[in-house]
Amino acid sequence: MISEDRLIHEFMELVQIDSETRNERQIADVLKEKFSSLGLTALEDDSQERTGHGAGNLFVTWPADSGVSAPKLLFTCHMDTVVPGQKIKPTLGEDGWIRSDGSTILGADDKAGLAALFEAIRVIQEQKLPHGQIQFVITAGEESGLMGARAMDPASLDADMGFALDSNGEVGAIATAAPGVARISMQIFGKSAHAGVNPEDGISAIQVASKAISAMKLGRIDNETTANIGKFAGGGPTNVVCDHVQLDAEARSIVQEKVDLQVASMREALETTAREHGAQSEFRSETIYPAFSFGAGDPVVQLAARAVTAQGLTPRLFASGGGSDANVFNGLNVPVVNLAVGYEDIHTTKERIKAADIVKVASLVVAIVAESQKG
Repeated sequence: MISEDRLIHEFMELVQIDSETRNERQIADVLKEKFSSLGLTALEDDSQERTGHGAGNLFVTWPADSGVSAPKLLFTCHMDTVVPGQKIKPTLGEDGWIRSDGSTILGADDKAGLAALFEAIRVIQEQKLPHGQIQFVITAGEESGLMGARAMDPASLDADMGFALDSNGEVGAIATAAPGVARISMQIFGKSAHAGVNPEDGISAIQVASKAISAMKLGRIDNETTANIGKFAGGGPTNVVCDHVQLDAEARSIVQEKVDLQVASMREALETTAREHGAQSEFRSETIYPAFSFGAGDPVVQLAARAVTAQGLTPRLFASGGGSDANVFNGLNVPVVNLAVGYEDIHTTKERIKAADIVKVASLVVAIVAESQKG
C-alpha cells in the first residue's frame, strides 16, 4: 500500500528545506500546506512567543470515522534539525542508503518521521481504512532542548496514547524508557586577598569548589542514573585568591525519583563544603524534562509491539540514554513511546538512512492505526 517513490520523493523534498533549530518558519509553513492538501487543518500554537524560535508547534486533529471504537492516538515528530543543515543535497545510492553530500547533515532526524506520517495519511485515505481519532503534533525546537514541546499548552493535547517517530535503532525497536534531566547551576562565593601577602585572609572559591566536587558522587551512579559537571569557571590573576566559581552540571535517570535524590545529594555536598570553609554558595536546579518508563504490559507498548509484529518485524524494547519530546508528553500525562526510525550517525555529516526503512516506518504507522481498533 505504501508508494515508495512518492514517499522518498517527499522525504527528499523535506530535507532540502532549511530548518535549523530556531529557524523553523519555512518548514512550518510547508507542513501546514501539506496537511491542508490532505484535507486536514494544522493549527500553530503561540509557543514561539515563549521560545523565541522561528515557529510554534503544529496541532492537527483528524476526527474518527463514524462507528469506529478505538483509543485516541497521537503521533509526533519535530520539524527542526541540528546544524549544519542548510542547502542539504540528498542522494539515494545504489546501495539503498540516502545520504547528504557530506558537507551537511541529512536531516532524517526527524524528516524521515515526517515523510512517513504524510505517506501513512495518504494510504489511510486512499484505501479508505477505518480509523479512530488521530492527533498529529509537530514540534519546533526539539533540537534546542525540547523547547517547543516544553512550551506547549497541555490543553491542546487530546489523546489516550501516542508514538514519537524519533529514535535511532532498527525499525521495530521501541524506546520504552528515557531519562529525566535536571540542569544544575552552582556558585561558590569566597573572599579575595593578595595571594602572596596575606593569602590566609582569603577564601579560595576554587579550593572550595574542588572539595565540593570531590564530595559528590558523579559519573555512573547506578545502571539508571548518571551525573556530570560540565563546566568549571572562575579565577583571575595568580596573585589574587579567587573569590567566585561557577559550576554547571546535570543529573539524569530513567527513574525520576533518582534524579531528585541525586540533585539533593549534590546540593548537600556543595552547601556542607562551603559552610565548613566559611564560603557562601548558591544552588539552583531545573527539571528540563521528566523521566518515563513503561513495561511490556502497558497498553501503549502492547499496541506498538502488535503493530511491529503485524509488519513481520521483531519488537525490541529498550531504554534510551537521551531525552526526546516523548519525555515531555509523558510529563503531560499522555503515555508516549519513541519508535525507532532507522537513521544512523545523526547530528553528523555522515548521517544516513535506508529508503526501505522509511517505507517500514510509514507501514508501521498504518499498522498502529489498524491494530488500535482490535482492543
